[in-house]
Amino acid sequence: MKLTKHDHACVRVEKNGKVLVIDPGMFSKGPVLDGADAVLITHEHFDHVDVDRLKAASADLEIWTCEGVAAALTEVPGKVQVVRHGDGFETAGFQVKAFGEWHAENHPDMPVVQNVGFLVDEELFYPGDALTVPDVEVPTLLVPTGAPWLKLKEVVEYLRTIRPARAYSTHDALYSEIGLGLVDNWLKMEADKQGADIRRLAVGESTTLS
Repeated sequence: MKLTKHDHACVRVEKNGKVLVIDPGMFSKGPVLDGADAVLITHEHFDHVDVDRLKAASADLEIWTCEGVAAALTEVPGKVQVVRHGDGFETAGFQVKAFGEWHAENHPDMPVVQNVGFLVDEELFYPGDALTVPDVEVPTLLVPTGAPWLKLKEVVEYLRTIRPARAYSTHDALYSEIGLGLVDNWLKMEADKQGADIRRLAVGESTTLS
């Protein structure tokens, strides 16, 4: 299974000629949906879902997401399917399980929206905008590293709670080059401590998971 990092919070996962895209939001540049067979969307914020991009996508595209996002996708030609915490499903040859229900608390005047994380092929967990801890082993974690709702201490505690063999930065477009350098240093410190592959993939960089 091949994982490719795209801008901010978007990744593509490829296996056996099939393509699964997670959280293709408005910060994600380029044709990230080209060749996609299925899309997973964690929540409704614009940096994770681009409705106009999905409207222009193929009618054969399968989209799996929470109720809050599905309500905004009524004009999308693809097949939109709602999932909740505890659900399991197969899409484009990938086995997926859903974990979590709510976005992390953010600005006090902003409502907490639905957020569902996805475990792909019992290998890769993408939590969205939450620090959800699944009740299963997580070999590879996509760890949010930069957000208004997030502290460095929470990132470190999340990595130490899950203790994945591999963890790669996501949700990191808000950083300058200086900030990304700090992220690299923080992740290396934790990688050295845990003896794990914990780092930031550059935009466009790929790695093989299994």
